[in-house]
Amino acid sequence: MKKLIIFDLDGTLLNTIADLANSTNYALRKLGYPSHPKEAYNFMVGNGINKLLERALPENKRTENNILHIRELFLEHYDQHNTDESTPYEGISELLNNLQEKGVMLAVASNKYQTATRKLVKHYFNNIKFIAVFGQIDGIKTKPDPTIVYNILEIAKVTHEDILYVGDSGVDMETALNSNICSCGVTWGFRPRAELEQFKPNYIVDKANDILSLI
Repeated sequence: MKKLIIFDLDGTLLNTIADLANSTNYALRKLGYPSHPKEAYNFMVGNGINKLLERALPENKRTENNILHIRELFLEHYDQHNTDESTPYEGISELLNNLQEKGVMLAVASNKYQTATRKLVKHYFNNIKFIAVFGQIDGIKTKPDPTIVYNILEIAKVTHEDILYVGDSGVDMETALNSNICSCGVTWGFRPRAELEQFKPNYIVDKANDILSLI
């Protein structure tokens, strides 16, 4: 039996794409840049806020200064509106409750910046006692680097064989590979099944409840 499940956040536990799109488009428009349709953001997110904003900018405007400028506007808006349209995926709240009742340790490992990661987890899953909720922190490498997983391992005090990592993107599957832990891709998130399959995860599931059979 798996003793610890590490979940990605955006695209795995929560559908956050509308709020991310709205805040990025707000910042783009404030600076006079073209905005993007919501569905375009499915392929911009996943590697942290700076990479999201870099991808959203016109190719000839992707300078460090422009990214920092748009980041300020994005954060100002997103910090106030990151729960406007975001919602847990179908079956996720029930899954987390079932896992907690079974005594499985739960953790979150996200490339979303730390303050927003903690806020969203507390807002939507306040009844779940995660042993760790880690987002992107300055000075710590983002996924697919395995550092975030190793930091959770230090808290959980379990072996690599005791862990299941659950995510919706190639970045997540690569993170599991780099961490030498069992991986489960989910098909309800932001990225297509084909992207998950490229990294040969141990499992791919279509429904949240399917994860119960993997532990």
